[in-house]
Amino acid sequence: QVQLVESGGGLVQAGGSLRLSCVGSGRTFSSYAMGWFRQAAGKEREFVAHISWSGGSTYYADSVKGRFTISRDNAKNMVYLQMNSLKPEDTAVYYCAFGRGQLSGRASCGYGYWGRGTQVTGSS
Repeated sequence: QVQLVESGGGLVQAGGSLRLSCVGSGRTFSSYAMGWFRQAAGKEREFVAHISWSGGSTYYADSVKGRFTISRDNAKNMVYLQMNSLKPEDTAVYYCAFGRGQLSGRASCGYGYWGRGTQVTGSS
C-alpha cells in the first residue's frame, strides 16, 4: 500500500518560515519524482514545486520561486519543502505527491499518489 504523510504545517506570521516534511512508503521512493501542491479554500489545487528522482532537477511555481526550496533524502524516504518569507496568500493545504516517473512535471495528472495534506496559514 502506497502512503504519503505530510507534517510540519501550522500558523506563521507574514515573513516567517516553515518546513514541511513528507514521508513515503509502499514503493521504491528513490525511483520517482516528488511534488508539492497546495489548495486554498475555494480554489483549485495548484503546483508548488517538483524534484526529480535523484534531486538533481527542481523547479517551482513563479509565485514561490526564490522563497521556497524543495529537497529530498532518499535514504529516509523523505521530501521537504522549506518555506521562507511566507505571505498570507500562501495559506492553503499543502500536499505531497509521488510522481508517475523520474520526472513528473507541473500538472497534477503527472502524479499518482497523494498525501492527505497539512494546513499552512500565513497571518498578516
